[in-house]
Amino acid sequence: MKSCRLCGSESLFSVLDLGATPPCERILTEAQLDEPEVTYPLHLRVCQSCWLAQIPALITPEDTFTEYAYFSSYSTSWVDHARGYVHGSIERLRLDERSFVVEVASNDGYLLRHFVERRVPCLGIEPSVNVGQAARDLGVPTLTAFLDEDLGTGVRAEHGPADLVVANNVYAHIPDVIGFTKGLRALVAEAGWVSIEVHHLLPLIEQNQFDTIYHEHFQYYTVASAQRALASGGLKLVDVELLPTHGGSIRLWARPEEVPGDLSTRMLDVLAREKAAGLHDVTGYVGFAERVAKLRRELLSFLIAAAERGQSVVGYGAPGKGNTLLNYCGIRPDLLGYTVDRNPYKHGKFTPGMRIPVLPPARMAQDRPDYVLILPWNLRDEIADQLSCVHEWGGRLIVPVPNVEIVEVAS
Repeated sequence: MKSCRLCGSESLFSVLDLGATPPCERILTEAQLDEPEVTYPLHLRVCQSCWLAQIPALITPEDTFTEYAYFSSYSTSWVDHARGYVHGSIERLRLDERSFVVEVASNDGYLLRHFVERRVPCLGIEPSVNVGQAARDLGVPTLTAFLDEDLGTGVRAEHGPADLVVANNVYAHIPDVIGFTKGLRALVAEAGWVSIEVHHLLPLIEQNQFDTIYHEHFQYYTVASAQRALASGGLKLVDVELLPTHGGSIRLWARPEEVPGDLSTRMLDVLAREKAAGLHDVTGYVGFAERVAKLRRELLSFLIAAAERGQSVVGYGAPGKGNTLLNYCGIRPDLLGYTVDRNPYKHGKFTPGMRIPVLPPARMAQDRPDYVLILPWNLRDEIADQLSCVHEWGGRLIVPVPNVEIVEVAS
């Protein structure tokens, strides 16, 4: 990677090199186990001009999202989060049956279905054919497409400008960040709002969340770098909310740059926190790689010791972040017999790279393992409730991030 995709600077600082891994969502069928897997470098760098953290764009969104294995509705807490957001935005922006809402990367309708219930006209733009169909089955109008400026202009011409454009957990997934931002600007009304949720680089660095780095996440935002990215497409960031989702996210509220108004106090506060943490210069990134390497050694030491004692360890969940962790740490079925997942799309398949079997959750209750490694650690509370049965046989949970933690299961 020679230059920054946002500002073009060639002054890039190496933050963390995770080696080469397969794309995290390319889950394997049994027939594919004897076929070669392509791996790609996974190296996070930060631009020393605009401070956008990024990895090389070695795969395309079309490679990942045309047929997608992630369905948002399988996470109860995420659906609840979406419902709360919809009700709050309707109140904040005074949306009603005369309004129009567009969600980009609308997945299986997990969010827009709540606008449908409240009779607010809406449209989803979702590139994945399979999950987009799931949204339509729920009664959510959904267009199968990738957003760029031309598409945004076409949707606006057909449906009118949007009072609210939602882009949750997609702003990191697009290598053409400038073109995508121009697409958002094309969609939104002149006095409208753009709302974006994206993982925050501050907790990623401070809490060793290295496994949230994977090939479909092309960039990693501070509020400062998001401000610059939005400005590249004619949008002005005016407000920020800190969210607990995904281990620490930011909700960015932006408007067309022509709309007058000052920056909110909480946005200025978050910018100050980032600066104090050294994320607006190099100092905050130094040492991150060594902390991640130490975490890897701790997790492997525990798993190897458990295997030597004859104790069984299985996983819970098969998320993208889990595959970064498994591949970077080199965790194979001798250390993690299998993982279970609620998504039937993944059952009977295998994780990329390490080829760990993915089974239905019922298998775990049948086998009664000594330990369960929680791969979607950001949902630890929700998953701990789902795994209360582990208490019955004296099993314990392993939470790998920000540090390896062994957790007793409440009865």
